[in-house]
Amino acid sequence: MTVTQSEPVTSGTVVAGLPEAVCPRPRPATLRGCGTARGDYPRPAGRDRYTISEVVQHTGLSAHTLRWYERIGLMPHVDRTHTGQRRFTNRDLDWLDLVGKLRLTGMPVADMVRYAELVREGEGTFAEREELLTRHREDVRQRIAELESTADVLDYKIGIYADARRASERV
Repeated sequence: MTVTQSEPVTSGTVVAGLPEAVCPRPRPATLRGCGTARGDYPRPAGRDRYTISEVVQHTGLSAHTLRWYERIGLMPHVDRTHTGQRRFTNRDLDWLDLVGKLRLTGMPVADMVRYAELVREGEGTFAEREELLTRHREDVRQRIAELESTADVLDYKIGIYADARRASERV
């Protein structure tokens, strides 16, 4: 089973293949699948096979990074043509969108790989996946609070300089 096969994406509020009681929460309107697609290279309608260069354009990741993700188990199964060329699917793009969000939050690569392993192991790992993401969310919230505190200091300093500039302009 691949990472993307055990967490299918639908446009509704229930993840395909899971009972509604398991996945009753609607996704935010800003998300499609596990993340958001880059607006500069939208997915062509009616297509579900992409070359590595198309995925590079869509995600902004390098081909080297995509190959590395596959090598370390973060992107463990990518279909190949009879000549060995990678063919990514919409599910792969959804997974890469999620990985991008996790990277943006500062999740360590080892934790992302562990999460991918848990996804591949199936439904029996829901509790461990939830715990991993909950722990990471707390780290993210702590960093957000630190950044807000830092922004308050910047606002204070900016206010001092703005007041001093206005006072010097009146003279």
